[in-house]
Amino acid sequence: MSPTPPARRLRLGLPRRVFSQVLLMQVAIAAGVAVLATGLFLAPLSKQLDQEAMRRALAIAQTTAQDPEIAEGVLTTPPSRNGPVQREAERIRHATSAEYIVVLDLHWVRWSHPTPEQIGQHVSTDPSDALDGRDVMEIDRGTLGRSARGKVPLYDADHRIIGAVSVGIAYDSVRARLLAAIPGLFAYAGGALAVGALAAWLISRRVQRQTRDLAFSDISALLAEREAMLHGIREGVVALDRGGRIRLLNDVARRLLGLGDEAVGKSLDEALGEGRTADVLAGRVTGTDLLTVRGQRVLVANRMPTDDGGAVATLRDRTELEQLGRELDSTRGLIDALRAQDHEYANRMHTLLGLLELEMYDDAVEFVGEVVGDHRVTAEQVTEKIQDPLLAALLVGKATVAAERGVALWVSERTRLPDRLVDPRGLVTVVGNLVDNALDAVAGTPHARVEVELRAEGRTVVLRVRDTGPGIPADQRELAFTDGWSTKKPPAHGKRGLGLPLVRRLAERQGGGATVGTADGGGAEFTVVLPEALTDALSAPDQEPSLTEPDASGVATAGVPVPAGEEAR
Repeated sequence: MSPTPPARRLRLGLPRRVFSQVLLMQVAIAAGVAVLATGLFLAPLSKQLDQEAMRRALAIAQTTAQDPEIAEGVLTTPPSRNGPVQREAERIRHATSAEYIVVLDLHWVRWSHPTPEQIGQHVSTDPSDALDGRDVMEIDRGTLGRSARGKVPLYDADHRIIGAVSVGIAYDSVRARLLAAIPGLFAYAGGALAVGALAAWLISRRVQRQTRDLAFSDISALLAEREAMLHGIREGVVALDRGGRIRLLNDVARRLLGLGDEAVGKSLDEALGEGRTADVLAGRVTGTDLLTVRGQRVLVANRMPTDDGGAVATLRDRTELEQLGRELDSTRGLIDALRAQDHEYANRMHTLLGLLELEMYDDAVEFVGEVVGDHRVTAEQVTEKIQDPLLAALLVGKATVAAERGVALWVSERTRLPDRLVDPRGLVTVVGNLVDNALDAVAGTPHARVEVELRAEGRTVVLRVRDTGPGIPADQRELAFTDGWSTKKPPAHGKRGLGLPLVRRLAERQGGGATVGTADGGGAEFTVVLPEALTDALSAPDQEPSLTEPDASGVATAGVPVPAGEEAR
């Protein structure tokens, strides 16, 4: 036989829901305030009624003492139940609704009393103060019970004290007035409590909607989960209030944006400065997966508005992905160049084989010498002008890609760059981006050419890249350095519009700048100035006259074509 399950105990306590707890607490507070206010009102009311009764008794006593018949009767007649003092005192008592009016002489003997048998007897309370000429107000108990009393001296015509007048107001009447006021007070308190309960219910309903009828434990758990999520995810999270001020930053967002705790509470423009990053996070630029550059990082931002007028933005670091994408593009370009060279070398081998089969040995030797010599001369000409090995290798490789795309890549005769670069990799990034953009701009156009000029002026490096493409309109030249702006179709691995912003940021980080203008004869000319790019000051390089020859399109190019001895196809 299975054991009987234990009975569940009834648990008493606060309800779990925020709505119920807030309503219960507010009603309890309203009830407590109503009871406290009623009690605080009743306490002075009782005292006030006592004071009012004593002042009324004193006033009646003073009026009675001013009656000349009272003083005359005390001086000329003995105390009796039918005497003039008793008759006048009773008349005044009935007229004023006093409980008693007692007239006494200097020997404390009563001359009047509501109970005639008490006339001629001594009073039960001490009248010394009144007989000494002082007015007295008090709550005391006498032969008629507890009463509010007023005692005054009784004077004769010569203003000599001949006795005293004591008047009492029944204390039961004072208590009755107090009790009569209580129902009204409770009615007011009940009305105030009802209004407070209604206000509490309305406030609680609002809290219920805002908290979505959650329990306090649920809210606490949500806050704990939020903290764990914000600090555990690999994406940056930025929360903004309705005024556009930063309300929250998780650890990843602080690292990606380079911000600290002082950024919380500031606007985006104050914390980040003006630029695309602030515009994207503030919602001034709309869209999904928006690209922006912050420092040396490429970020992808998405923004979601919230019900309270604020917003939450997420940030992903795409720096490594962009680098991989660019390396993929470079690898594809290199593969295409190798494929073209393979095809070209196959043609040359077929030509050499034909010369050998025709026993034209001298022509074969001359043909091989020209091919080998041309490439050697090309590399020598580049390394003679550009002594940094990374840059020289970059331009030789770009020349092969340019030739495959039908573009003539020239190194200007004005180019002179020693092997003293502070940051050769940074300059390789700048040159590579500008050359790639120029090749994309002129590819497929007649007589396409790109010219690269690198000069050292003291410790400053000046880079110019010119092309014969369509150029950039004047109203879009600053826009060209904005993150995400591009005139080219995005590649398969991602989006464009990052190269030029990176170029400008790299130049500005070194105290220089990047601009774009119009080249001689048309096309675009990008100029990058990098101060302090060389390790030490150099003597001004020998300036040689520019060798320019207009081509068929009328574009004057200077320097050495790369590769030499080969028509760009």
